Amino acid sequence: MTLDQLRPIADRALRPFVSVSKQAGLTPDSISVIAFLLAGGAGWAFYLGDSVPMWYLVGAVLVFLNGWLDLLDGALARELGTDSKAGDLLDHVLDRYADIVLIAGLAAGLEQYALGLAAVTGVLMTSYLGTQAQAVGLDRVYGGLVGRADRLALIGLVGGIAPFVGAVGGYSLVVLLLGFLAVIGHFTALQRFYYSWRALA
Repeated sequence: MTLDQLRPIADRALRPFVSVSKQAGLTPDSISVIAFLLAGGAGWAFYLGDSVPMWYLVGAVLVFLNGWLDLLDGALARELGTDSKAGDLLDHVLDRYADIVLIAGLAAGLEQYALGLAAVTGVLMTSYLGTQAQAVGLDRVYGGLVGRADRLALIGLVGGIAPFVGAVGGYSLVVLLLGFLAVIGHFTALQRFYYSWRALA
């Protein structure tokens, strides 16, 4: 997980956006909802991308905006002193639905339903193991090869270059991305399970 290590830098970069959000009267929950709507738009754009490749680029922009707002809602909650379990629950639920619609859009656009199922279950299990560790008395687990920030960056990167790059080894970049998410997602979930099991044992 390389990008989560950059969170302190991201927090500093977020300060002006936190100030603007406060002045605009936005709440962390409203930002979480906007972030999810952007993810929904990205999923739809990815679905259209196989027919009109430039839609992949639109989806990429929306993914990066989703990731930015996903950082902003937490930073704003801390600034306002309104961070709560209810807000954390809403944020995590919307993040999981965002993961689903992004991968569903990528897979459905190419009619790669089995690969999409493998990818989305890997992503969901990774997130589940991170929070289940907390449910059994450990700290929330963010470790493993690929966390959510890394996933969003990869999805955004592939979406951004997919309109300009042909097949690689006979496979489209999106198919390769789905395969990567499927394999690495489940591997990361097992990493988190192993860490939690060892900690509890």
